[in-house]
Amino acid sequence: MHILICGSLAYDTIMVFQDQFKNHILPDKIHKLSVAFYVPEMRREFGGTAGNIAYNLQLLEGNPLIMATVGEDFTPYAKWLEQNQLNQAHVKSIDHSFTAQAFITTDTEDNQITAFHPGAMVESHQNSVKDTQDVSLAIIAPDGRDGMFQHARECFEAGIPFMFDPGQGLPMFNGEELLHFIDMADFLAVNDYESQVIQDKTGLNLEQLAAKVKALIVTLGANGSQIYADGQLFEIPCVNADKIVDPTGCGDAYRAGLLYGMVRGWDWPTCGRLASTMGAIKIASRGGQNHRPTREEIENVYSHALVKEVAAKEKLTQ
Repeated sequence: MHILICGSLAYDTIMVFQDQFKNHILPDKIHKLSVAFYVPEMRREFGGTAGNIAYNLQLLEGNPLIMATVGEDFTPYAKWLEQNQLNQAHVKSIDHSFTAQAFITTDTEDNQITAFHPGAMVESHQNSVKDTQDVSLAIIAPDGRDGMFQHARECFEAGIPFMFDPGQGLPMFNGEELLHFIDMADFLAVNDYESQVIQDKTGLNLEQLAAKVKALIVTLGANGSQIYADGQLFEIPCVNADKIVDPTGCGDAYRAGLLYGMVRGWDWPTCGRLASTMGAIKIASRGGQNHRPTREEIENVYSHALVKEVAAKEKLTQ
């Protein structure tokens, strides 16, 4: 059985300006801004929500199935997916389009200027969940607006349980539309900032939102995560990383661990611990798909973190 990942495949082009933006932008000329930044350092990463989640699920041998639309420039990414044995049966190429891509320029203070071109992503509705087989669980991650609505509806009508993960797609939807998604979804996953945006847009607090789904997952960065499920609140501690290099894709890695545990019927604390483990492993490398832990290494990080968690609880009770 497959875990269906509906979302984007994208290129992330990251350029580093070896100074501070503020030293080259004149405040009194901001109304007619025209600046150029010399960026001797540049790298191109494979990314997108669907790509990142699927990559991490593959590390866990979780049988992911990507559903995404891409452009005519997708060949390098396609080769990467093939090298990592990721199923491309539902990756559809759109003629005369570019693959979605972000152009990110960062300075020495970690300020960023980003331009995002959605490209073929806006055609995601050309893919249909009805064309898939043997799907036991799905996630609707940020993608083209029409595609997200369509794929959520198709999962709901087919009886496929799915997680709604609006992420950076949140600005595309008003409160009524978000509630429509949540009413169809079995699970809702957001970070702490997104949780506040959803509360503001829908007028519902976290407890009320949690009552509408089987589980509401809220990630809190270095403070771990919270899972509202079965009438309880499960506090999931953060797993300490070997080093903190780049948070890009950590949320996607977390979701991969969560989905892996969910499809196997694990309890929520166990799912959350694996999710946190995947996030901690990812943050130690640049980009969303450059970490390459073995299953044994993932298990070791998980087990070590669990031992530390148990020891900390025992210390509190002494």
